[in-house]
Amino acid sequence: MNSDTPQHESITETENPSADTAQRLEALESRLAYQEHWLDSLDAAVAQQERRLMQLERLSNAMQTRLQELRASHGDLQGDMPGPEDELPPHY
Repeated sequence: MNSDTPQHESITETENPSADTAQRLEALESRLAYQEHWLDSLDAAVAQQERRLMQLERLSNAMQTRLQELRASHGDLQGDMPGPEDELPPHY
């Protein structure tokens, strides 16, 4: 029986590392799936912010163009009038 006992212990020892390895592998797969989900979420958020930034840049360019047109047409009517950037704030 002594010869059977060490053999039984070695079987138990090989089963434990296998079960431990399976648990560790399952935990790693779970973490990987969670990280992939968050990576996809972050990618979507960055893409949405990029679209919004491009939209705001187009809007800013359109507003700058319109402001220049208004200044040009206003300047033609009343001469060289100072713009809002030339005005001092009210606290001066």
